[in-house]
Amino acid sequence: MTTDDFDYDLPEELIAQTPLAVRDSSRLMVLDKNTGEIEHKVFHDIIDYLEPGDTLVLNDTKVLPARLIGVKEDTGAVIEILLLKNLEKDNWECLVKPARRVKVGTIVSFGNGELKAKCIGEYEEGIRHFTLLYDGILLEILEKLGTMPLPPYIHEKLKDQNRYQTVYAKEVGSAAAPTAGLHFTKELLKRIEDKGVHIAFITLHVGLGTFRPVSVSNVEEHEMHSEFYSMKKEVADLLNETRKNHHRIISVGTTSTRTLETIMSEHDHFVECSGWTKIFIYPGYTFKGIDALITNFHLPKSTLVMLVSALAGRENILNAYKIAVEEKYRFFSFGDAMFIH
Repeated sequence: MTTDDFDYDLPEELIAQTPLAVRDSSRLMVLDKNTGEIEHKVFHDIIDYLEPGDTLVLNDTKVLPARLIGVKEDTGAVIEILLLKNLEKDNWECLVKPARRVKVGTIVSFGNGELKAKCIGEYEEGIRHFTLLYDGILLEILEKLGTMPLPPYIHEKLKDQNRYQTVYAKEVGSAAAPTAGLHFTKELLKRIEDKGVHIAFITLHVGLGTFRPVSVSNVEEHEMHSEFYSMKKEVADLLNETRKNHHRIISVGTTSTRTLETIMSEHDHFVECSGWTKIFIYPGYTFKGIDALITNFHLPKSTLVMLVSALAGRENILNAYKIAVEEKYRFFSFGDAMFIH
């Protein structure tokens, strides 16, 4: 199985540059994973495909305004740092541009020196470890000095920073949004609950893997970067009860999916837990935690296309993507959605 097996042609104009004015007015492609049958809907129609007793699982991670532009204290060279992972206390794993200018001991200053970052470790692929130096509360400083770390294929400036957060974002720590959740409004979630569908929240902090393409030709040689996840006891109990009663677990996004599948792979049932996952899901994988998936349209040759192909079959997915291109669906983070059931 090669990376090229998950390639498809995408005109650049179909890459959504800005979010729609109304979150749940995105288009929704509904794909039957068994037959390959496709329907075209609007996202708020998702409620028609949810049944009482189902549990909808959402990732409540909150994106840090983690992209910082600063200068080297010794030379004044402009340096961009993206905070990826809090290692311990004020030590962070970061993606740096241009990385060649940043060595161990380099100090980068942001704002008027309100925040400084001292490099304490050099690694491959532009990764550096920094100790952050500041007075006060880091999140408040980041909200003042940082911006949302939009993916590199988005070239438009985001007018409202909250549009790169889900309406239920709570646990701060992501380097990117769990974008399948961007389509939900509080009103739609209330209607879903009123229908008798359970809503559960788990956490996975989206990390470096989001920004890294698959660089090997053999899919099985790709290594995922680790991301932190957690599940509370009441959520584990609800999911086990959903399974016991033969109702569906519907995952919102690939991040929720990877969390659920990690826990099931390790424990054979849902338990209260937290940890780091490097799970890589591609065709041949047997799903243990989810029955259906709400997701966006993903980059060619990405691990996310591989994940949805594992769920619905590679041919079904590539056919669905071909139709999405023909029908001019909007792709990627601010794009339209797909429901695989």
